[in-house]
Amino acid sequence: MNINPFEIPCVILSGGKSSRMGEDKSLLPFSSSNSLIEFQFNRLKPYFKDIYISSKNDKFDFLKYKLKLILDKNQDIYSPILALQTILEKFDKVFIITVDTPFVKIETIEKLINHSNNFDITISQTSERIHNLCGVFSNNINETIEKMIKNDIHKINYLIKNSKYQIINFNNEDEFLNINEKKEYEKALNIIK
Repeated sequence: MNINPFEIPCVILSGGKSSRMGEDKSLLPFSSSNSLIEFQFNRLKPYFKDIYISSKNDKFDFLKYKLKLILDKNQDIYSPILALQTILEKFDKVFIITVDTPFVKIETIEKLINHSNNFDITISQTSERIHNLCGVFSNNINETIEKMIKNDIHKINYLIKNSKYQIINFNNEDEFLNINEKKEYEKALNIIK
């Protein structure tokens, strides 16, 4: 199969606390990979010209090129807003996905990218919820992010509502399975079998 990779870079968010899991979920074994992050990185890599991992620290043995790692500037606060600030200082436009959503289809990603041109944020939604960290983000939101950080606002929903955004609906709830707790990890392991 001949793949025509997406022009915009992909960044996998992997800097969370994993407090509900009780251990770093990005490092849990997954499928035939040593870790969930390795699985997600290798799964998406063929479809993007550039792919990176956003994290608090370098904890990834499989990563050959450390240039593929984007470390948060602020090491003390766990916030996707801080991660976005660091990422969007580096790129004009980027596809963002979390490490704990390993089933989002390439067709879904393609639809999000293809419909993102006139918006600063284009994210996905299913009947159950909006998936704030699966979509396309533009550096046009940098000023809003700066103000949010200055005012100690770290809610991704606040950023979205104060930006030029669109939400694209998808029907497959399982595709957006979010691995936050042990039971979701077990479910994901059963699906990947």
